Amino acid sequence: MFPMVTGFINYGQQTVRAARYIGQGFLITLSHANRLPVTIQYPYEKLITSERFRGRIHFEFDKCIACEVCVRVCPIDLPVVDWKLETNIRKKRLLNYSIDFGICIFCGNCVEYCPTNSVYQ
Repeated sequence: MFPMVTGFINYGQQTVRAARYIGQGFLITLSHANRLPVTIQYPYEKLITSERFRGRIHFEFDKCIACEVCVRVCPIDLPVVDWKLETNIRKKRLLNYSIDFGICIFCGNCVEYCPTNSVYQ
């Protein structure tokens, strides 16, 4: 008879413990119900990005003077700058500028050190 009574007591204790855990979970759920929503309705509302946001890099071909500073400061030497020296005016003429965004780590060094601000984020 004694083992049967202890089995009932253990069953009752486990039932109370399970009910307590369910109640705690329910209280957490109710506490989250009173909070304001975090999401926004994107097409109608837009987030204000911070000043330090490092997103996609844009390039203005007309401003570039082909100085290759962006290539020198890039930790992985990613920007490819093709240029040709115009001997009659003694200036570099930019032929092609490209960045492989699959490899870019978006460190922002090219943007920071560009003397003509032709590279920006």
